[in-house]
Amino acid sequence: MCGITGWLDWQQNMLEKALIIEQMSDALTARGPDGSGVWLSPRCAFGHRRLSVIDPANGAQPMVFRQGERTYVITYNGELYNAGELRRELENLGHRFQTNCDTEVLLHACIEWGKQALPKLNGIFAFAYWDDGEQKAWIARDRLGVKPLFYAELTDGLVFASELKALLLHPAIKAEVSADGMAEIWGLGPARTPGHGIFRQIKELRPGRWLEFSRQGVREGSYWDLQYSEHTDDEATTIAHVGALLQAAARKQLIADVPLCMFLSGGLDSSALTALAAASKAGSIEERLRTCSVDYEEQARFFSAHAFQPDSDAAYIAKMRDFLNTEHHMIELSNERLFEALSDAVHARDLPGMADIDASLMLFCREIKKIATVAISGEAADEIFGGYPWFRTSIAELSTFPWAPAVDFRERILSTEARERLQLKAYVARRYSEALAEVPVPHPHGSNDSAEDTRMRALTYLNITRFMPVLLERKDRMSMACGLEVRVPFCDHELVEYVFNIPWSLKQHGGREKGLLRAALKGVLPDDVLWRKKSPYPKTHHPLYTTLVKQATLEMLADRNAPILPWIDTAVVRQFAASEDVSSHSPWFGQLMSGPQFLAYLLQMNTWLRDYKVSFV
Repeated sequence: MCGITGWLDWQQNMLEKALIIEQMSDALTARGPDGSGVWLSPRCAFGHRRLSVIDPANGAQPMVFRQGERTYVITYNGELYNAGELRRELENLGHRFQTNCDTEVLLHACIEWGKQALPKLNGIFAFAYWDDGEQKAWIARDRLGVKPLFYAELTDGLVFASELKALLLHPAIKAEVSADGMAEIWGLGPARTPGHGIFRQIKELRPGRWLEFSRQGVREGSYWDLQYSEHTDDEATTIAHVGALLQAAARKQLIADVPLCMFLSGGLDSSALTALAAASKAGSIEERLRTCSVDYEEQARFFSAHAFQPDSDAAYIAKMRDFLNTEHHMIELSNERLFEALSDAVHARDLPGMADIDASLMLFCREIKKIATVAISGEAADEIFGGYPWFRTSIAELSTFPWAPAVDFRERILSTEARERLQLKAYVARRYSEALAEVPVPHPHGSNDSAEDTRMRALTYLNITRFMPVLLERKDRMSMACGLEVRVPFCDHELVEYVFNIPWSLKQHGGREKGLLRAALKGVLPDDVLWRKKSPYPKTHHPLYTTLVKQATLEMLADRNAPILPWIDTAVVRQFAASEDVSSHSPWFGQLMSGPQFLAYLLQMNTWLRDYKVSFV
């Protein structure tokens, strides 16, 4: 993976802006530690930081192709899993290639087909393409939004980058946040409304979209959306097809010219991908498949089962390690390091995030980077197959975003002035209503859908478009901050498209969460792993972590210069931080973010306001 940035302008001479582009690109060095490049023309400047994965000896970017008097340029972050097929098709059309990298394939695909190339791409990507002859550029993002892309419109120009930190280095972009931005942070955070860049001038290019910039202005379009279609396959065919799609997605994402490993938690999703990867490598002369797991010091001593985390991972990790004979690496994190990494996680995400859930992933990835450059993760299976607890509780009646039900709690900790400014309940209700309005519905002729299918399709859509992006953003920022590329086979768009329209009763095959996925994996996994209840990414249960965030919160409240103070009711927060039952507080976001994570979120908020010099406008 890589980091990309660029600036297009019809008034200013980009040949004179090399320093700015270099500074913006350098802000993305962690994403691309293996190389850098800048390409300049009077109207267009592209920057790139490279993480070498395919054809490391070649593929430097921005990549330029000249044909007669025409010049075509691309700066690209991603992986194309069907690069081989596209290359053969382009060769049949007369294109010739100098490298084995997918960047060159993508560049020629854009030259040949323009934006019509986008539906042909199978992969994870964000890129910008410039046609010097037409004096036109366009940027695009993959279907599920695995790879990030932000942009800002200027008076006569456009600037874009993989991460917010790079855009904030542009002289025209200010670290200003409006009431909407703050309502996102306080009311929805760490989630974001799709397309919202939090900072006043910045937008996020939504997944499956393109944005064109020319002298005629800015034009945005879509090349992919989740669509309704009636599911006609019988049960046996559905199970077999899901298994085939997942196997194909896992196989094609193993391609790399650098060391690769698997995230392995011992849960259904990561175990399935690891087993499929091991099967794909069977008979290979390469070394054993590498697997990596994370845990915390003294976790076994303090772990306490509950509805959102019914058991610990250790026994299941050992089971899968032995079952597949992997080269396993167990990474144990200290709670002190976890606490200290909270600020690093803010700087990686450029926003307050999932607190120690982010920080632990960053520390995990730092260790993995010592043995691998590419990792495979089981992200997104729960959103697609309906694995979360809120798919089976009364909250599935859709009264609000089910992963963030505690709007009253969020509002209660705000200061009176902030409460009046932000109107959190009204803001969240509006964003929720907008999300429901997007849900694809049957054609006017109707369908055989039951009321339950209609309701659960809407809930699935919300999970894929509103909750899954939080986890994908976390995975991208925390891993790329360490120069590690993480791939997510469950985000294969062909798998997502097919499973989205499967009736809910079939998804819950056998009356179990993700029952359909379990049925498709019979014979692939040991039975006790196959039927294990869902257990999310592990968080620490050590009281030391809770003590550290409580102490830091009280110290923050005592600091008269803390930038968070005008936003919160200090008495309410102090009372909460000083209480004995912080750890028993129910989750206020997702499955894992309970009392200690709320205090850590406030600490991250304070870090963000201070370090990014955020101003409210």
